[in-house]
Amino acid sequence: MRNFKILYAEDDETLAFLTKDNLEQNNYEVIHCSDGKAALKTFEEEDFDICIFDIMMPKMDGFNLAEAIRKIDLDIPIIFLSAKTLKEDRIKGLRLGADDYLVKPFSIEELLLKIEIFLKRSQKNIPLVKTIYEVGKYQFDTKNFILFNNEEKVGLTQREAELLKLFLDHKNSVLKREQILTSLWGTDDYFMGRSLDVFISRLRKILANEEGISIENLHGIGFRFSIG
Repeated sequence: MRNFKILYAEDDETLAFLTKDNLEQNNYEVIHCSDGKAALKTFEEEDFDICIFDIMMPKMDGFNLAEAIRKIDLDIPIIFLSAKTLKEDRIKGLRLGADDYLVKPFSIEELLLKIEIFLKRSQKNIPLVKTIYEVGKYQFDTKNFILFNNEEKVGLTQREAELLKLFLDHKNSVLKREQILTSLWGTDDYFMGRSLDVFISRLRKILANEEGISIENLHGIGFRFSIG
């Protein structure tokens, strides 16, 4: 059975070392970031089971970090660890989507108990996820980012695979451009939009010879992935 993976953001290096060490001794995989921006980038690039965030961090504080992550994932548990003791800060954290708020100095035993509770709760709510799709002559393995059949195998980047899966989950329906950008990157930023165009162009080339499959550009609206 795999170890649960924790994203831990804390700028106090001593506290971070001690907490990470304790969590790893309890068989958790812990990825530590020392500022909020690095944590958000890491969250966008990797999969996690739970997040633990300090609030007062450089570059992006824990409140803004939690708010950004909630735009990407509504369900992942988030726990704040903070020296901020005001009731208003606790309320703000919970309103931003945090599941709990522990005040420093905190008990590692209490933190471990909270993690266990939230992981059990989130595991119960995980739906069955389809991982293999039929795409023309190909089978699409969403976990390994591969299109394959008996004769060939085409590797996709993670973003290309995520985009193709999004299209397949909404096949023959209109997907608004901002909806795609928010689903894949958590923002409809202009530069992400340019990246999206590149990924769509590559998917078109890969599927160009597949009869009945097309990615239609609806000017000013978005795209329709049609599959017969």
